[in-house]
Order: sequence, then structure tokens, then C-alpha cells
Amino acid sequence: MNIFLVINAIAIAMIALSLIIAGSQVYLSPTPAGRAGAAELVFFGFVGSATLACLQFGIEAIFDIILIATVVGFLATVSLARLIQRGTR
Repeated sequence: MNIFLVINAIAIAMIALSLIIAGSQVYLSPTPAGRAGAAELVFFGFVGSATLACLQFGIEAIFDIILIATVVGFLATVSLARLIQRGTR
């Protein structure tokens, strides 16, 4: 078995574990800030798993989608931080 496939499988398992933990945190968090942070972690976990799947299957077109999703996720993080602070700096 190729060492790259083993490392990729371990990375996918670790991301899956973090998605489960973050998903439970979205549900159980008492504050909106905690939910927003956990939701961002879930989003970037899906982006990371898409990246690993792209590397494993060799689909180059997904890299553009991942780049756009990462930029949109960053802008969503900034917007949520502004929303949580109620527009103050």
C-alpha cells in the first residue's frame, strides 16, 4: 500500500473526528460566539476534507472551488466577528 494513501486516510479520519466534535459544539454551545466559531470549524473541516479527496483522486478542478470557498469562509468569519461585537471595533 502506498504511504501517501495511508497518510491521507489518517488525515481524513482526524478531520472526521474534529467535524464530529465541532458539530456537537455547535449544538451544545450556550453562546452565539461559540456556535459561530464551531460552525466555522465545521466549514473549514469540509474544505480540508475536499482538499484531501482532491489530492487522492487527482481532480484538479476542485482546487479552484476550494480556493473560492476558503476566501468566502474567511469573509464569513470576519462578518460573524463583526456581528457578534455588534458593529464595534
